[in-house]
Amino acid sequence: MKQTGRWMWLVMALAVLLVASACGQSDKTSESSGANKGAGTANTAPSTEEAETPAANADAEPAMVAYQSAAGEVMVPANPERIVDLTAFTTGYFVALDAPVVGALTGAMNNKYIKDQLAAQGTADLGQLPTVEQLVELKPDLILVYAGTDGIDQLEKVAPVVQINYGELHFKDLMRELGKLTNREEAATTWIEQWETRIDELKPQVQQAVGDRTVSILNPYAGGVYVFGHNYGRGGEIIYGEFELKAPPKPQAEAIDSGTGFASISLEVLPEYAGDIIFTSRWSGDDSDPALVYDNPLWSSLPAVKNNHVFQLDPESDTYNDPMSLDGQLTFIADSLLAD
Repeated sequence: MKQTGRWMWLVMALAVLLVASACGQSDKTSESSGANKGAGTANTAPSTEEAETPAANADAEPAMVAYQSAAGEVMVPANPERIVDLTAFTTGYFVALDAPVVGALTGAMNNKYIKDQLAAQGTADLGQLPTVEQLVELKPDLILVYAGTDGIDQLEKVAPVVQINYGELHFKDLMRELGKLTNREEAATTWIEQWETRIDELKPQVQQAVGDRTVSILNPYAGGVYVFGHNYGRGGEIIYGEFELKAPPKPQAEAIDSGTGFASISLEVLPEYAGDIIFTSRWSGDDSDPALVYDNPLWSSLPAVKNNHVFQLDPESDTYNDPMSLDGQLTFIADSLLAD
């Protein structure tokens, strides 16, 4: 989830771009005014009066406020209007807050719960790692990254950078924080209140339908099976957090009580981690064939499989745990459990 270790090329490229830009500006003279057609700026020097009275330009500068990020205090626009999110997992918060995102990573752009909204506002797909040209051309007034990302000092030359830690805050608390960051605290409060109303309505129904049965979240991958807990997406925040459903003892200890949010197991011990109800999907982090698990006799022998109590998650979009993704997951999880 972090881009750590992959930003060094960005640091070098951005530095070169800034130096080249400065040199290009210093080489301009009134004699070369015809050589830059299409540049959109005149080459004549400002008058003395213009140089000494920059009040008009000052009026266009956005108001700045102090914000406490994971890396300390940073000055940010009081009302950001061009946000670039380089975390992917936070983009849905901005969508829920109706905050303008001008650039996001491909993972967020392909998230089925927010892709239409991002397309409607013209958000640029930055790929897995943005190029220097993309970042500069987007002219962001705020950039969001994970703490510890390499090259932050260079990103700060493009726009104010706010650092966050993945999973440090409960999703409701992060919603409040990003509401504060974007000057949309009322919108954050409204979403939380509406969410809690839905949970209050659905929780007793789901708990009655599930009863004492246990629930597991399992992802086959190349090395075995991932077992997910309460804070790593894939519906865990809803299943174990909001609905307070029971996990089998081993997932409870290793993926939830440990605080890690997940555990990795071999196929041989799968029955010890499989609940009476299973939510599952292939692991999107590699290209392994999930049939190696799903077609294995050990999987077929699980009570949840025999009783048709297995529900397929979206392998890409359901990895996210932002408000928009949680809204969609809540509908799917509740409908699945209530119909079970």
